[in-house]
Amino acid sequence: MNGNGNIVLDASVNQAWEGLFDPEILEKCMMGCKKLSLVGENTYLAELKIGVPPVSGKYNSTIVTEEVEKLKTYRLTIKAEGDSGGVEAISLINLDSESIDKTNLSYSFEATVSGKASKVSDKILRGVGKLLIQDFFKKFGKELKKAYTV
Repeated sequence: MNGNGNIVLDASVNQAWEGLFDPEILEKCMMGCKKLSLVGENTYLAELKIGVPPVSGKYNSTIVTEEVEKLKTYRLTIKAEGDSGGVEAISLINLDSESIDKTNLSYSFEATVSGKASKVSDKILRGVGKLLIQDFFKKFGKELKKAYTV
């Protein structure tokens, strides 16, 4: 499964970049995130409880940022194991300045699903993936406004 998209954030590139590496902001944006911890340089552990069929259940995830080019791009590797199976995903995140206070964030990803969840049709999994991504970025935009609005 793969996909891509973009969103314009009401934040400077610097603010968007800082938010993308802030565990407190990220924890609030990940659907069903019970805990997100920075456990090493560019490595996070997340405990999730997803309530969206057919991937409902608890998941433990490792999230690693690599190939970081500050304020521009990085690769995000996610490995999650849980009640409904597992997911391995690689995503490229890119930031471009639209203006002093607007940033275009674009992303692309490739993901593989294993276990019970892999038996679900690709169309349904794409729908769930799209829902999770859209929910994350909607919340991320709101959290950036909260964090950087005086």
